[in-house]
Amino acid sequence: MSRLTDLIAKAKTEDPQLGADLEREFKAMSSRLSFGLNFERHRPEAVELPQRPIRKGDKVRVLPPRGSTAKGDQQLWQVKGIHNAKGDKSADLELLDAKEPESQTVALDDLAVVAKFQDTIYPGLISTGSVKRGGDKPFHTVINGENFHVLKALTYTHRGKVDAIYIDPPYNTGARDWKYNNDYVEGDDLYRHSKWLAMMERRLAIAKELLNPDDSVLVVTIDEKEYLRLGLLLEQMFPEATVQMISSVINPKGTARTTYFSRTDEYIFVVFFGSASVPDRSGNGAAEEVRWRYLRRTDVESARGTSKGGPAQFYPIYVNSRTEKIERIGDALPVDTPRTRTYLKTVLAGS
Repeated sequence: MSRLTDLIAKAKTEDPQLGADLEREFKAMSSRLSFGLNFERHRPEAVELPQRPIRKGDKVRVLPPRGSTAKGDQQLWQVKGIHNAKGDKSADLELLDAKEPESQTVALDDLAVVAKFQDTIYPGLISTGSVKRGGDKPFHTVINGENFHVLKALTYTHRGKVDAIYIDPPYNTGARDWKYNNDYVEGDDLYRHSKWLAMMERRLAIAKELLNPDDSVLVVTIDEKEYLRLGLLLEQMFPEATVQMISSVINPKGTARTTYFSRTDEYIFVVFFGSASVPDRSGNGAAEEVRWRYLRRTDVESARGTSKGGPAQFYPIYVNSRTEKIERIGDALPVDTPRTRTYLKTVLAGS
């Protein structure tokens, strides 16, 4: 429908009466909305691929001057030819979808390839390094790329095989933290919410292809800006699943905001597919083994024996077994003193 508004605007320019008639009919039609979440399915997204070599036939944008904060030329051009004169490469460009032919020649370094949503894209993966610390244990893979392209690539190898997907999307706050069609979505954009929903719908549709329908979960985090719309979108896209929203405290003291209540939490949507469920942790009351690793920082620099995790940072905490209260903090332990031996001595001493 956003495409229709563009066409109506063009019609008004060519024929004001025809444009006015079309606009009147369009408003009458758009007022009869169906039940459910309705939003504009905006024109397909476009994303810049700055590392992609430029070839003849590519769609490109002309970048703003280096160091400039200007938006730059948002028009799409097609590369008609590439020249290499004494090491300086340039491209002959022709403006796409123009009423009148328009062309220019631009240095190759000032161009960026643009892929539109409907374009056929064959993404590939290039290994850039690895970290191996677990021996024969399963390893993690980090894929760096535009998220829609990455998800699309995974459908060739992982369709219906993924157990869990976690999505932390732009929260659509109106700040400069999210681009749509390579342009920041401002807080006063009338189509801000529908652009965000259109972006999310396309990616959630691919996530649905990847998830195992018999036993998997989808997790999406969000704040109050879009949680209502996101909840409706998830309900509509995954009618066969169970959707639950929980809150997550991120700042107990609250994040101060001038004219609004302080915000202490964010929201987490969990979509359960098939037999997926939250594990039953009621158990029989048996005491769990102390999880020592989670009582201290886990970064390498804070490891025991390093300058950051030196003797002053490793000490015993004495807890009264009857009251379950901390009685006192012991002296720092030498690096060569095992914590288990110290713990046994404490028990035998009756502390």
